[in-house]
Amino acid sequence: MAFKSDLEIAQSATVRPIADIAAAYDVPEKAIINYGTEIAKIDPLLTDMKRAPKARYIDVTAITPTPLGEGKTTTTVGLTQGLGYIGKKAACAIRQPSMGPTFGIKGGAAGGGYSQIVPMEEFNLHLTGDIHAVSAAHNLGAAAIDARIYHEGRWGDKFLAKQGLERLSVDPYAVSWRRVLDMNDRSLRNVITGLGDMGDGPIRQTGFDIAVASELMAILALSKDLADMRRRIGSMVMARSKKGAALTAEALGVAGAMTVLMKDALKPNLLQTLEGQAAFVHAGPFANIAHGNSSVIADMVAARYSDYLVTESGFGSDIGMEKFFDIKCRASGLIPDTVVMVATVRALKMHGGGPKVTPGRALDKAYTEENTELLSAGLGNLRRHIENVALFGIPCVVAVNAFPTDTDAEHNLIIEASRKAGAFDAVVTTHHANGGEGAAALAEAVDKACDKGGDFRYLYDLKSSLTDKIEILADKIYRAGDVSYSSEAKDLLAQFETDGHGGLPICMAKTHLSLSHDPAMKNDPEGFTFPVSDARLSAGAGFVYPLAGNIRTMPGLGSKPAYMSIDIDPVTGKVSGLF
Repeated sequence: MAFKSDLEIAQSATVRPIADIAAAYDVPEKAIINYGTEIAKIDPLLTDMKRAPKARYIDVTAITPTPLGEGKTTTTVGLTQGLGYIGKKAACAIRQPSMGPTFGIKGGAAGGGYSQIVPMEEFNLHLTGDIHAVSAAHNLGAAAIDARIYHEGRWGDKFLAKQGLERLSVDPYAVSWRRVLDMNDRSLRNVITGLGDMGDGPIRQTGFDIAVASELMAILALSKDLADMRRRIGSMVMARSKKGAALTAEALGVAGAMTVLMKDALKPNLLQTLEGQAAFVHAGPFANIAHGNSSVIADMVAARYSDYLVTESGFGSDIGMEKFFDIKCRASGLIPDTVVMVATVRALKMHGGGPKVTPGRALDKAYTEENTELLSAGLGNLRRHIENVALFGIPCVVAVNAFPTDTDAEHNLIIEASRKAGAFDAVVTTHHANGGEGAAALAEAVDKACDKGGDFRYLYDLKSSLTDKIEILADKIYRAGDVSYSSEAKDLLAQFETDGHGGLPICMAKTHLSLSHDPAMKNDPEGFTFPVSDARLSAGAGFVYPLAGNIRTMPGLGSKPAYMSIDIDPVTGKVSGLF
């Protein structure tokens, strides 16, 4: 039997006019800015933000995934549809995907099967241009730095004073603001700019990051309104002077213009699920190098116009979920009611010592045939993630995302282990194949968990020192035995404290393929030394991010990237091969 691809399912769907979706949720017509008939932006200023948030707030996270991913977005959409199936007014809020992974190896990020957000092509490509706005604003800032270095090198203080400028004395070796591009391109990780004639700018070594790694993307995701975004952008430290003073976007005179370029991007995008629920798609910070959650402002709007709001946090509980609680919830003031933990048979078998899982290659038969012994050996990873949820005082429902090759015995093993580890409930869900009906049991379990409620608490006090916060994370979430710091990381963390940034939360940059810093450490490692090799400041976004391990901020392309399968019919304009 031939199965339809995600794209074929999406293209065969009946997409309702987006104005009808907005009306079904009582979003004021005046707040809707249409981008065609199937996509809109919502102007928060024209919504009723004075009303109290009413939605039950649910975060979807996962166990430590295989490189293939375990269907977290699909589960987010499926649960939203499942809640609709049992008669609840639900909406979801997720990130906009970067086109780098879309054309690289991951493919699209709209969900999958019969649990998707549509229109799928627009979702996975330009959408309404928010990422392009971030890129333009970011690169304007980079150009402003080089222009300042160039002109201060040519002119004296008197000339600068006539222009109304003060000499900043930017240290070209202390510029932290690189350029960005929303594509995977390893050749741009390290570049030299300014080559050519004398008028072509200062020569210096720099590089490119992927656009969603920009601090501006994190700011877009964390800002509560335009004034908050303007303040945050002005606070970004982009370079240092030759005397070591922090130089912000405000000091460089570029903060206002950067905000102008992003003003429309601050308005959340409204799409829909295959079954007609509202889908708020906004912002796209990576989870391993940023906080990995969709926008605060989208959640603030959606929570006022739905009864259940399902959002997702990037990767596992050790990364996106922890940052959801300790960074995003602090910014929004919204308190979650329940966490859904996505688990799969194949990921737990991998943690039990199964063969290597490689994207683009067929799975070993260990993953496609029943093997309860291998599965049992990997259940420690599931247990640890459930324990991580418990640290925040929130009930956890495990969603066993079913694959056709799974067996009932394997599912029952996961359900039993989940409940024993302290999960509120564990449910097998078939939303990929059956849409909302396949997630109805999960929706019922989540509703009951929300009824129970919890006693939410943050993991650490912001008043603690930066190193104390890092060590609490390492101890409680990663289960490290101790933390080591490079001399550079020590000095930087001390400088951040001296500069007044010690009260910021921590946004750890680490691998998503292990609970530890090392992707080779599967299952439930503990007692290891957690190495902090570097630390960086995102003063505008409002966090400090230490780096543990080798974290790339510009991905590369594989030997057979996803773009090789993507094409368009020049007669009909129909896209093919987009996952």
